[in-house]
Amino acid sequence: MSIIIGGVQKSSLLDFPDKISAIVFTQGCNFRCGYCHNPDLLMRHDNFVWNENRFFEFLMTRRGKLDGVVVTGGEPCLQNDLKSFIKRIKEFGFEVKLDTNGTFPEMLEELLSENLLDYVAMDIKNSLENYGEIIGKKNYDTSKIEESADFLMNGNCPYEFRTTVVKEFHNKKDFDLIGIRFQKADKYYLQTFHDSGSVIENGLHGYNKEEMEDFRQILLKYIKNAELREI
Repeated sequence: MSIIIGGVQKSSLLDFPDKISAIVFTQGCNFRCGYCHNPDLLMRHDNFVWNENRFFEFLMTRRGKLDGVVVTGGEPCLQNDLKSFIKRIKEFGFEVKLDTNGTFPEMLEELLSENLLDYVAMDIKNSLENYGEIIGKKNYDTSKIEESADFLMNGNCPYEFRTTVVKEFHNKKDFDLIGIRFQKADKYYLQTFHDSGSVIENGLHGYNKEEMEDFRQILLKYIKNAELREI
C-alpha cells in the first residue's frame, strides 16, 4: 500500500452521521481553496507519526468502541491504494465514510460498485460557473464534478452534498444555480466559513446565521432537505 497519512483523530461524534468514528486524514489535494483549514495536507510529504501499520494497530484496539472510519483529506482519491486501504478497514468490521471533492468519478464508482462505502460526503464548492475562483483554477471544467454528483444522486449509497459559504465567494445567485443543478440531492448542508487562523487566504469572512438561513431558503425551493451546519 502507499496511503500517505497526514494525521488521525481517534474519536468523533460529528463526522459520520449516527456513528462514533475515527478520522484518517490523507495527504495531497488537487485543489487550492482559499478557505481550506488543512493547508498542511495539501502537499504530500513524509510523516513519521502515523503510517498504515500504526493506523491498523490503533483500529485493532477500537473494535467494539467505534462504528466507523472517516477517510478524508486533502483528497483521498489521489491515493494510489485507496481501495485496498478501505477494503482492509472494512475487513476489520468498520463502516466507511468517504469525504471527497468529486474530481475522481471513476474511483468513486469503483468503490461504490464493490460496496466499500457506507456514506459519502461530497463538497460542492460553488455554482458551476464560479467553481474556478474558489479552487484556484480559472475556467475550470466541472464535468468530473457533475459526473460524481450525478452518480451519487442516481445511486443507492447514503450521501450528502455540502458547501462552505464564504462572503468573498458566494452570493444568492450561486445558490439558485446550485439548487437548480443539484435538485435531486437527498441532503444538502450549508456551513458558514470560520477563520481558524491557519487558512490559505487571509481576509475571508463568513455570513451570519440570518444570512445563511436566506441561502438555505433559496436551496429549499429546489432541494427538499437543505440544512445549516456549524453556524
